[in-house]
Amino acid sequence: MNILLVGGGAREHTIAWKLRQSPRVDDLLVAPGNAGTARIARNLPQIKANDLDGIAQAAREYKVELVVIGPEEPLVLGLADRLAAEGVAAFGTSKAASHLEGSKAFCKELCQRYGIPHARGASFTSRDDARDYLKQFDQVPVVKASGLAAGKGAILCETQEEALQTIDRMMSEGAFGEAGRTVVIEEHLSGREISVFAFTDGRTVVPMVPACDYKRVFDGDEGPNTGGMGSFSQPAWYDAALAETIRTAILEPAVRGMEAEGRPYRGVLYGGLMVTDDGPKVLEFNCRFGDPEAQVTLPRLKSDLADILWAVATDRLHEVDVQWSDEACVGVVMASGGYPGEYDTGFPIVGLGSVEEDALVFHAGTRLDEEGGVVTSGGRVLTVAALDASLSEARGKAYRNIQHIHFSRCHYRRDIAAPSQEAVAEQERGQYRLAAEPRREGGIGKLDDLQSLKQQLGSYLDSDQGKQQMSASQAVAGKADNLASHLDRLRAELDRCTSIAEVRAVVGSVAYEIRAVQEKLGEADAFHAELYKICERFGI
Repeated sequence: MNILLVGGGAREHTIAWKLRQSPRVDDLLVAPGNAGTARIARNLPQIKANDLDGIAQAAREYKVELVVIGPEEPLVLGLADRLAAEGVAAFGTSKAASHLEGSKAFCKELCQRYGIPHARGASFTSRDDARDYLKQFDQVPVVKASGLAAGKGAILCETQEEALQTIDRMMSEGAFGEAGRTVVIEEHLSGREISVFAFTDGRTVVPMVPACDYKRVFDGDEGPNTGGMGSFSQPAWYDAALAETIRTAILEPAVRGMEAEGRPYRGVLYGGLMVTDDGPKVLEFNCRFGDPEAQVTLPRLKSDLADILWAVATDRLHEVDVQWSDEACVGVVMASGGYPGEYDTGFPIVGLGSVEEDALVFHAGTRLDEEGGVVTSGGRVLTVAALDASLSEARGKAYRNIQHIHFSRCHYRRDIAAPSQEAVAEQERGQYRLAAEPRREGGIGKLDDLQSLKQQLGSYLDSDQGKQQMSASQAVAGKADNLASHLDRLRAELDRCTSIAEVRAVVGSVAYEIRAVQEKLGEADAFHAELYKICERFGI
């Protein structure tokens, strides 16, 4: 079977990796793909994921029998419908069914009409009506942009005033463009947050294993929301009884409701849920595999993914036996420094070939340079994942292998799937995740340490020894590599840090770059060797 996979993120690399394990797959193409998919499939970099004409033409040209649609945008644009008109089978929801993700207002209405437990709330197209409704809540509610907002459209406000300002920014100032012209205001649920998934052909619903993800950019759930900084599968508290409740009260009613609405649902049903004291409730529905959740759920799939996707596309899911591994899986996202804000790209990635044989490295924002080397090209760059018998063993393996991979200004969270004293924790804002790992002795733990680090780096740079060693390193490296820039950027970025989590991320990423340069230049590079020693004193 010839398969065309649409997308270019770590989710798509994971799908491609799993499809490559199937004896049914002959030619595997990815549009546009990334540096990771280029190693296991044939990339079509000139075709973007939202290029419906280009994808349809490629399906004809390469005699594709199945198109697998990864991201939400082409689904909402109607790619599956376009392919159906061309006589090409597609794994992915129709444009009508994708409205479930494309409109949070519709999602809310579906839950209300078909008795699916969900967060209490309402949708509005009028700013004044939204502001009036907001005042009915005793606690500060969640404000959501109804349309697609790259996973960043749900705002957990701290105060009523902030919620009012968020409504203004979305509806009057266009902060999320058309996605924010309609807003959803709903109660702020407390509990344990989890992502659940199911394959469905519109009649049969087959649940997948669940996952927990981490949205905030910094350790301890600090900083702005991202597309996801890591995930794990699955939490110890997710038992068979809860899984059955979710299947019968949420997943199956949603599929039946979509059929009743005249929007038959075929593909992946992804539910973002909060497990409250009153049971699981829907926060949102999405119409595709999660990212980064796919990177920790699909590695646990024991069955042939190509068989499953083909069965969904041809309405024969009831014929397939879907089996999952009991192993745990942890995935940690390595991102560009500055993400989810502004960031630089084009940095070489080293160490990809030095990870352990059973470690998994899924590419997202990567590309091949003119010499065939892998360089960064996006905000989320890689997901390093690992399978093992327990969550703690999988976590240890993932973080152990991250140490082998380096690129300039790399940032990743250190607390993905970290254990807590009580094994599970209910975090502020109602978002479930396991508690952050304890800091190492000697690590940066207070602002005094930050000031001390700055002083030591500054003293070294200004000393005669520092100047002499920097000049010697410059001579070894050549003028093209401005070694002093590493220290200059480190000091500038530290000045902008407002939390210890940011400090650890900034110093950690630059320290790895310093070490990489020092190892490249050897003993002659005493300048970077000394900088790294200073960082090490602070547990970085």
